[in-house]
Amino acid sequence: MTILHYIFFAVWFFLPAGIANMVPIFSAHIPKLRDWNFPMDFGKTFRGKRIFGDHKTLRGLVSGIIAATLILWLQQIAVQNSPWLQEWTSQVNYEQMNTFIVGPLFALGALLGDAVESFFKRQVGIKPGDGWFPFDQTDYIIGGAIATWAFVPLSFMQYLWLVVIWFGLHLISSYIGYLLKLKDKPI
Repeated sequence: MTILHYIFFAVWFFLPAGIANMVPIFSAHIPKLRDWNFPMDFGKTFRGKRIFGDHKTLRGLVSGIIAATLILWLQQIAVQNSPWLQEWTSQVNYEQMNTFIVGPLFALGALLGDAVESFFKRQVGIKPGDGWFPFDQTDYIIGGAIATWAFVPLSFMQYLWLVVIWFGLHLISSYIGYLLKLKDKPI
């Protein structure tokens, strides 16, 4: 595989998890969904500190699962109808991939990876919304890769490119979110 092939594959393959990681920010701004702001930790604490905090909501989890599943389904249709995509994604059998298992796994891995990182942020005293570089940029990548590994195992190089590319994309999208006033801080 060429470097370009690794880069394309990393972006394409992990797109459902990347989108699932971004969707909660946008779903919080949709009027009908704003009220569905129930925290995933049900307000519980561990050692006197919130488990995940108010920013990890069931609304974000559900909207992420729906988005990841939809994106994977669209990818499957695109691969089936494009010989070029079939060639560039041949390491993964999109035709036999179960959308309703792997799609939610991408989202659950990404969003629960982010929630686990939030747990540790709370435990070490980092306020919600404050950055924790590089963990804020890698939590969803590691979570999504682990969650889907049993169904779609990749090579070491594919995982390495996945981390490098999505780490960079996270930095860029966080900065864009900051410019659009969707986030309080650029990173």
